[in-house]
Amino acid sequence: MKKTAIDNYDYPLPKEQIAFYPEAERDRSKLLVYQQGSITDACFSQLPDFLDNSMMLVFNDSKVIHARLLLQNRTGGAIEIFCLEPLAPTRELASAFSQTGKVSWNCLVGNVKKWKEPLNITVTVNQKPLEIRIDKGENRKGNFEITFQWNDPSVSFAEWIEVYGKMPLPPYIKRNCEIEDEQRYQTIYARHNGSVAAPTAGLHFTDTLLAQLQAKGVLAQWTTLHVGAGTFKPVSAQYVEEHLMHYEQFVINKSLIDNILKNQDRKIIAVGTTVTRMLESLYIIGAKLLCNFPNPFTVEQWEIYNHETLRQFSKTETLEALCQHMTESDISFIIGSTALIIMPDYSHKITQGLITNFHQPKSTLLLLIASFLGDEWRKIYYHALGHNYRFLSYGDANLYLPE
Repeated sequence: MKKTAIDNYDYPLPKEQIAFYPEAERDRSKLLVYQQGSITDACFSQLPDFLDNSMMLVFNDSKVIHARLLLQNRTGGAIEIFCLEPLAPTRELASAFSQTGKVSWNCLVGNVKKWKEPLNITVTVNQKPLEIRIDKGENRKGNFEITFQWNDPSVSFAEWIEVYGKMPLPPYIKRNCEIEDEQRYQTIYARHNGSVAAPTAGLHFTDTLLAQLQAKGVLAQWTTLHVGAGTFKPVSAQYVEEHLMHYEQFVINKSLIDNILKNQDRKIIAVGTTVTRMLESLYIIGAKLLCNFPNPFTVEQWEIYNHETLRQFSKTETLEALCQHMTESDISFIIGSTALIIMPDYSHKITQGLITNFHQPKSTLLLLIASFLGDEWRKIYYHALGHNYRFLSYGDANLYLPE
């Protein structure tokens, strides 16, 4: 595998072009459309003008959780806990949120030196006080195993963290979470708790826009990939090949695979980089099943690049293998995880187009953009910089259409 210098995926991003607040209305953000080498400047509300009934949009319906907990020790010292992923009694996100009484999570902890003894908080849930004890466990490579225990077995972890926790805005939005963020840093179709960062391409959609797309015959499908904090981790190594990619949990519904197979003439447009990662992981899972690879539902960072046998199948073959496995196992969905990194020379197996925001310099998300655009990403980003587009999570959008 050739070395990929991350410096080739850098660009100057002025602070004044980072969006610290969303537009007043979701679909009033700008939309840069790129197709066949040309750029069109539009408004996101015009999205239906660029799509038609030959296309399928796939959305990520993961919901951002109130992952930030702001606490004080007995002497008033501030401590912040950021919940990253569940550890016990289960690592599966949906089950972890439904747990009652006690859970353990892998967490970032701010001001950890001030945490000398268990913390105690009282939260009002269902109009009743809930007593919660929080214990700090072992250091896990800079994170900590944090155990939460509470005294009412009828209350789930999801219920009390939704009341007490705060929306986890991205680290580059240098302000406190405000009331508006509770709605605006969440897609209108978010359903399944689990993300600690929003699938931001979806933030631009409204009910009206979805209805207009349906009226044009654009087929909408749904998948779930829970976005982890690693999405903000910059590539600090000189070469991308030295970067350790984070895992993210996903849920594959058989209905999604069936509908892709039934509509093979449609071009698949991913709504966000998270959906792209999910769809390409689907291909890899099917290929691993066909090759009898171990742990088929855990997609590793480099395996699609390192094993030529995994690249030899068609989209149809891999998706049919997945369907067959689910039918034989009598299951309607699969839970797994992916550490797939999508590089500039990656050959997309399922995804043909993309709706996304503008991403940080030297990020794995920008590398994914280059896998669609090649060196054209630079022309597009400099056009956006020169035309006052707003960047990052609350910023404007791009539509990259297939040729």
